[in-house]
Amino acid sequence: MRRSDGWSITGYLGKAKNNKTEMGLINMAANLFKGKSLLLSLALIIVLSVLSAGCGSGDSDNKGKTPKEVTIGYQVIPNAELLVKTQGLAEKKFPDTKITWKAFDSGRDVNTAIAAGGIDLGLAGSVPVAIGITNKLPYQVYFLHDIIGEAESLAVRNSSNVKSVKDLAGKKVAVPFGSTAHFSLLSALKSDGVDPASVTILDLQPQDILAAWQRKDIDGAFVWNPTLAKLIADDGSVLITAEQLADKGIITADVGVVRTAFADDYPDFVKDYVTVLDEAVKQYRDNPQEVAKALAPVLSTDENDALAQTKQLVWLTSEEQGDAKYLGSQKSESGFADVLLQTGQFLVDQKQIPSAPDIQSFRNAIRQEALKR
Repeated sequence: MRRSDGWSITGYLGKAKNNKTEMGLINMAANLFKGKSLLLSLALIIVLSVLSAGCGSGDSDNKGKTPKEVTIGYQVIPNAELLVKTQGLAEKKFPDTKITWKAFDSGRDVNTAIAAGGIDLGLAGSVPVAIGITNKLPYQVYFLHDIIGEAESLAVRNSSNVKSVKDLAGKKVAVPFGSTAHFSLLSALKSDGVDPASVTILDLQPQDILAAWQRKDIDGAFVWNPTLAKLIADDGSVLITAEQLADKGIITADVGVVRTAFADDYPDFVKDYVTVLDEAVKQYRDNPQEVAKALAPVLSTDENDALAQTKQLVWLTSEEQGDAKYLGSQKSESGFADVLLQTGQFLVDQKQIPSAPDIQSFRNAIRQEALKR
């Protein structure tokens, strides 16, 4: 079940109420998108992206000004943005701006919301971002919310007798399709020479994964916290982590994206929001226990577990992200653009997307000026 405060495609219908053609297409997308193949999902995203081309602010008169309203799409992941939301730091920084927070279960849904003009800023994994850039979604990367470590892992049921990746053959494994976890799962199978066709891979969102696990419908799941922690607590063990895959060169991250039209109209807001994220990173580094205490209720866990979850992600400041191995400070120096390219090429090899753009397209999608003071 989708969170009550989450965004859905049908929630965008109000913007199209005066356009029967647009209404028809969006209703079709709402009916067909959920549970369909990744390729069909991408096609629907493109439709919504075209429809929303005129829905952004796009008003040059707004440049240099503070927006009256901003909608931020977030996920319940123990990083700086969740701390910003929990403590109302954005509202304190922008008292004249109405900040609306929309919850999402995965980056795939964030891509859909961006395409439909439903949010201004969002958080998605590096895999859905690579997919979004490939399909020319109207957004850019402005911040890395975290580098994924142990917080995203493949959990297996202890009673399933799975001791290695090779043992997954013939088993049922759930994962949100088009996510960093999906990329990691396929990468793990490839690395160990396991044919993905030999594994029953189910496309489930985190909340549905937890329900399927509790019903004992699945043997394993590649997912992130806090769902991951709940699986481990319920007869689960970690088989392999995103951190272990990163050691093999398979890097994943949670990425901040912003609608390009919004960022062009309100560049100062984007820069100032980055300073708010920096404030949260500093707060975590100075007093991780207090941060864990603040995040524990949102993560539906206790302080000690919340602290453990935060330590499984790498939080970076904007200054650190200006390094060439991350977002960089020049178009020719963005290691993360290379990561996105490699991710796109992997998805092509796995026949998840038909093709990936060249490195320049990924470099152009990095909004390095958001990091500059």
